[in-house]
Amino acid sequence: MGNYVEETYDIVVIGAGHAGCEAALAAARLGMETIMFTVSVDSIALMPCNPNIGGSSKGHLVRELDALGGEMGKNIDKTFIQSRMLNTSKGPAVHSLRAQADKQDYSREMRKTLENTEHLTIRQAEVADLIVEEHTIKGVKTYSGAVYHAKAVIIATGTYLKARCIYGDVYNYTGPNGLQAANHLSSSLIANGIELRRFKTGTPARVDRRSLDFSKMTEQPGDERIVPFSFSTDPDSIQKEQVSCYLTYTNEETHRIIRENISRSPLFSGAIEGTGPRYCPSIEDKVVKFPDKDRHQIFIEPEGLYTNEMYLSGMSSSLPEDVQFAMYKTLAGLENVKIVRNAYAIEYDCVNANDVKASLEFKKIAGLYSAGQFNGSSGYEEAAVQGFMAGVNAARKIKGLNPVILDRSQAYIGVLIDDLVTKENMEPYRMMTSRAEYRLLLRQDNADLRLTAIGHEIGLVSDERYEYVMKKQQTIRDEVARLKTVRVGGEARVQELLERNGSAVLTNGVNLDELIRRPELDYKKVAELDPEYKDLPDDIIEQINIEIKYEGYIERQQKQVDNFRRVESRKLPDNIDYKEISGLRLEAQQKLNLFKPMSIGQASRISGVTPADISVLLIYLTQNKL
Repeated sequence: MGNYVEETYDIVVIGAGHAGCEAALAAARLGMETIMFTVSVDSIALMPCNPNIGGSSKGHLVRELDALGGEMGKNIDKTFIQSRMLNTSKGPAVHSLRAQADKQDYSREMRKTLENTEHLTIRQAEVADLIVEEHTIKGVKTYSGAVYHAKAVIIATGTYLKARCIYGDVYNYTGPNGLQAANHLSSSLIANGIELRRFKTGTPARVDRRSLDFSKMTEQPGDERIVPFSFSTDPDSIQKEQVSCYLTYTNEETHRIIRENISRSPLFSGAIEGTGPRYCPSIEDKVVKFPDKDRHQIFIEPEGLYTNEMYLSGMSSSLPEDVQFAMYKTLAGLENVKIVRNAYAIEYDCVNANDVKASLEFKKIAGLYSAGQFNGSSGYEEAAVQGFMAGVNAARKIKGLNPVILDRSQAYIGVLIDDLVTKENMEPYRMMTSRAEYRLLLRQDNADLRLTAIGHEIGLVSDERYEYVMKKQQTIRDEVARLKTVRVGGEARVQELLERNGSAVLTNGVNLDELIRRPELDYKKVAELDPEYKDLPDDIIEQINIEIKYEGYIERQQKQVDNFRRVESRKLPDNIDYKEISGLRLEAQQKLNLFKPMSIGQASRISGVTPADISVLLIYLTQNKL
């Protein structure tokens, strides 16, 4: 034995960002001896970009993660400083919770949770090599030469792999926030046949609160009644005084400065090699791509309670330092701004997620999993849910169990992972409500009803929590059914209530559910007409209102889901050589052999596979009795 450290674990997690934290917690809570590596223990659950959790569609992911037994929702409930439900003027399918975090507190609380989790070890060291034998992962080696044997390894390196931070002609070979980059693992991945890509993201400047004039901006307060992210958090326990955000705008002068200096932007000069996210563009990108817009929204957001740093949301940039100063000072309220940290772009290595199965295990290396921005996604929430699923599936593989794979009709998590592994994503992938075909069913408000049973089956949701949700589900069903039997007529008290609420009076008798279906009425507003009215919890009343008001739409979408599941249930063996199937076009043969889809449904979503190709596959399955 040589003079180096040698240890054995069940699971190694590389990275301690939002993906790594959820992966390590899930694996350890399932009884796996787990070690999580990070280049800096101080960067655990770091928020190097926006200091918030949730937002449009991302709030759905956090709620789903919570229902399955993840940690992010609980952690933000402990550490938020402002909370808002977005899109409330629209239908419930797109309502999304978003909370500003105290970013230091968020990191500190998550670290505390990790450090006090049984079976979990945290290690500050850079993983430099994978140990692979006969296409199976056997462990990892650190830069110092220490060897850690393992049955499974999860790569969740975020934006650290060969990271390079850039603004103007300044290049820093570091990870985010000046932290050490991970420079050695990429060559080991390439040596093991894993294709890497170069992606880019960016972050805005942080500025000194004392240098801002908020009287020239529009205040953005939090919601009067705070809704928690975690279904297990008591709403009454988190009602507190909140910190405001502020809204200002760019203007024509801002845009003139940007246009005159566009040649100095590494984004346009060619100095940046990586591909950036189309749906989270830099300010210079916005000005170039939307020349007809005379202004863009900029939200000024606090980074925490114990710092004067404010985050310029919507103004990500890689422009030179002097241009940054000049353009910020054109914004109302920022005329005397002082920068604490410059905006910058960051390039990093990531994998082509087409090399990964829906379980997040690599196709070429058994027992090796990947999650988060390493998979080519963008965002804390997208990373966290992938980390959780990788942690669960790595543990289940070791235990000899089938992987948990959520489909597109079950969860936004299913949409996200399916899109990553079946679509050719040439830029960082960001979750959006428009990507979910069945979004009326996959609402953030019913994530517990959809997924708690799966979390319980996995072993990460307690019996008590599971029984509570099953009882909640039954209560909703029973109450919706009862309301369809309670009849009211045109008596004076009924007509008076309708007039009071601006609702048309009755000309004949109706059931209470028909009144609740009216836009201006709801369960509570018709309570005085209901002899058996129950003072139920707000979350149950919310479900009753939605089930009744959107009943027709929900039934229609459920039929679509039933059709989808019939196609998804037609499984494709993973040992098919599609070149042997006559009638398949050459492109389809190549794509199907590359992706190795699990089902007919997944095959149909691969770019380059046509409906005619799917018909050929269905005939092939029938003829071969597969």
